[in-house]
Amino acid sequence: MIRDQRLPSDELRRLDETIRGEWPTGAAVDFEDAVAYHESLPRRKRFADVLESAEIPLLQPRAGVPRLEDQIDLLEYLHESGGADLLPTTIDSYTRDNAYEKARKGLENARETDEDTLNGFPAVNHGVDGCRELIDAIDAPIEVRHGTPDARLLAAITFAGGFQSFEGGPISYNIPYTNRHGLAETIENWQFVDRLAGAYTERGVRINREPFGPLTGTLVPPSIAIVIMLIEGKLAATQGVRSLTLGYGQVGNVVQDVAALNALKKLGEEYLPDEVCVTTVFHEWMGGFPPDEARANGVIGLGGLTAAIAQPDKVITKSPQEFQGVPTKEANAAGLRTTRQVIDMAIEQDIDIDGIDREQDLIERETRHLLEAVLEAGNGDVVRGTLEAFDSGALDVPFAPSDSAKGAVLPARDDDGRVRILEWGELAMDDEIKEIHQARLSQRADTEGRDRSFRMVADDVDAISEGKLIGRPEPRGDA
Repeated sequence: MIRDQRLPSDELRRLDETIRGEWPTGAAVDFEDAVAYHESLPRRKRFADVLESAEIPLLQPRAGVPRLEDQIDLLEYLHESGGADLLPTTIDSYTRDNAYEKARKGLENARETDEDTLNGFPAVNHGVDGCRELIDAIDAPIEVRHGTPDARLLAAITFAGGFQSFEGGPISYNIPYTNRHGLAETIENWQFVDRLAGAYTERGVRINREPFGPLTGTLVPPSIAIVIMLIEGKLAATQGVRSLTLGYGQVGNVVQDVAALNALKKLGEEYLPDEVCVTTVFHEWMGGFPPDEARANGVIGLGGLTAAIAQPDKVITKSPQEFQGVPTKEANAAGLRTTRQVIDMAIEQDIDIDGIDREQDLIERETRHLLEAVLEAGNGDVVRGTLEAFDSGALDVPFAPSDSAKGAVLPARDDDGRVRILEWGELAMDDEIKEIHQARLSQRADTEGRDRSFRMVADDVDAISEGKLIGRPEPRGDA
C-alpha cells in the first residue's frame, strides 16, 4: 500500500522522464534551465512572495481561453480593469482528462476559427515556451487552476514554464470531480506533483500549492472541508512543499464562514510543520447563482463582506454572470471590482458579530475528531488513514461523484442558515456534536412546521439561486 513517505530523488527522476515522454512538449522540460528562468523573474511575479506578504486580502478571478494571445489579453484586462492582484490560468477540460490530442485539435480549431473552441488554456500543448511567453507578458503572479486527477505532466510543463502556484490535490481533485480514478491512484499521482514542487523549493524556487477548498461546492460542512485541507497540506509538506494555501468555500452564513476561515488558519498552523508558510484562500459562493445580475452582485457583495471580516490572504472572486456559465471579461472584472469595493469599505471597521467564537470552537472540535480518526485508522500514516477513512465512511464528502467516497453525508441549513449535518452515514463524530446538529435542524423544522427530511437538503441547494439563503417552504394560504 502507498504510504506517506517522501519520494526518493532517483524515483522522482525516473517518473519525470516517463511522464514527460507522454507528449512531445515534455521533451523541452529541463530542470536546471527552469530554475534559472524562475530566478530571473522579478519579485512582483513570484507568487508565494506576493501572497505571503499581503496586508489585505488579495483578489484573484478564474479565467482561461485556448489561444496564447487571447489569454494574455484576458489576463491583462483583468489585472488592469478588474484590479486583480493575482491571476489565474484555467486549464481546458481535455487537458484535465489527459486527452492531449483532443486538446491539440481544439487549439488548432481555435486558431483557425478565432473562436474559443476549448473551455480553458491547453498549457501542455502550448509547452514550456508558450507558458513562458505568458509569464513574461503579464506583470503579476499567475497560478495554474485546473481540476486534474493526474496533473503530473501539466505540473512538469507549467513549473518549467514559470508558473509558481499550482492548485489542487489528491482528494480535492478526485472526490468532487471524477469517478474514473481511485483515491490511492490520485494520491500517488499527486505525490509526484508535490515532490516536484518540493524539488524546486529546495533550489530556492518556492512553488505555492493550493488544495481546492470548496470540494463539491454546495453546502459542504466546514469541518469536512478543513480536514481535507489539513490532510492534503500534510501530504504536500511530506514531499517538501513549503508554501501552502488552504482553501474554504463560502456557505453564505457570515458567522459560520468567518468562524471557518479562522479555524482553517489556526488548525493549519497547528497541524502543519513549522517550516511551512500557511496562507488561506476564500472562494466566493460556488453553488448556483441567481440569473439576475443585480441579485448575483448581492451574493458577491456578501462574499466581500465576509472576507473583510475574516481577512483571508486571498479571495477567489465570482462574476454577476455565473448563472450563464463562462462570463465575459467585462463581467469577470466587474466581480473583482465589486468585491474590492466591499472589502475596502468594511475592512477598517470594527465589525463585532456575536457567535463567531462559539461557532469556531464547534468547527475545531469537529475537525479534530475527523483528523484524529484518519490518523488512528492509518496508525499515524496519513495516506493509509485517508484511504481507510474514506473506505469506511469515517471521512466523507456530500454530493460526491467519486466511487472513493460513500456520499452518505447529507447537509442542510439550520434556522440561521448555518450548514449542519442531517444524515451522518459513518462519519467519525462524537454523539454530543451530533446532538448539537440534530437540535439545530429540529429548531428549523419547528419554525417551518415540517419534519427534518431530505426535502430540506433539496430546498437549500437551490435557495441562493432563487434569491434566498435558507430553502424554506412557501407559506400555505388559508384553506
